[in-house]
Amino acid sequence: MKIALGVEYDGSAFHGWQFQGDVRSVQESLEIALSKVADHPVTVQCAGRTDTGVHATGQVVHFDTEAVRSVRSWILGTNSNLPNDISISWAKEMPEAFHARFSAIGRHYRYRIINRAFRSALWRDRAVWIHHPLDASRMHLAAQHLVGTHDFSSYRALACQAKHPVRTIHSLDVNREGEMVTIAVHANAFLHHMVRNIAGVLIAIGKGERPVSWTEEVLGLRDRTLGGVTAPPQGLCLTRVEYPDEFGLYG
Repeated sequence: MKIALGVEYDGSAFHGWQFQGDVRSVQESLEIALSKVADHPVTVQCAGRTDTGVHATGQVVHFDTEAVRSVRSWILGTNSNLPNDISISWAKEMPEAFHARFSAIGRHYRYRIINRAFRSALWRDRAVWIHHPLDASRMHLAAQHLVGTHDFSSYRALACQAKHPVRTIHSLDVNREGEMVTIAVHANAFLHHMVRNIAGVLIAIGKGERPVSWTEEVLGLRDRTLGGVTAPPQGLCLTRVEYPDEFGLYG
């Protein structure tokens, strides 16, 4: 049978999602725990690989197994074998056609910035500290230039291996609540470092270093080397993955 899981993790102590052998990864930790519950080697496929230091509250994975376990057993059994910085939040038996990555039709990320004069002890690994005052309204206005279907070559990593750079951003909002500035983005899919590169451009605009039109100017250049800096990873979190209603993952 095929099982899907909802996974959350604090990425601070991991070298990203993907198994790398000689360093700690989310994938390796999860596969070790699941293999103990299934009593056979388990390989998982995820909805989206995350980089070193990036977090998730809504990662989705699937795996195939011959082991018969209840949903409760998959959740509690796996969690009991996981380190404290990874947790399974739900489990569901899925049809053969389901694939955590290729069946996904949308992904949501959140990028958090703690914007104040002094650093934060509590948010040090969950948000990026910017001491220069940010204009969140200005950042939100600039972000709207990126909504829609575009060639995001200027916003992807030089080493990105995606076959094409066209993606569709459904929404891109910047909000402030007290000292916290949050960038929330929803797209059909993302390129490598795409959200962090967008955040880097928006931060420069929020500081007043660049005009509001810079997001659009960078987009039109289609050249990563002419874009802004890549924002640090710790502010980034994968919050939700969307699937067609036929899979019934979210009730």
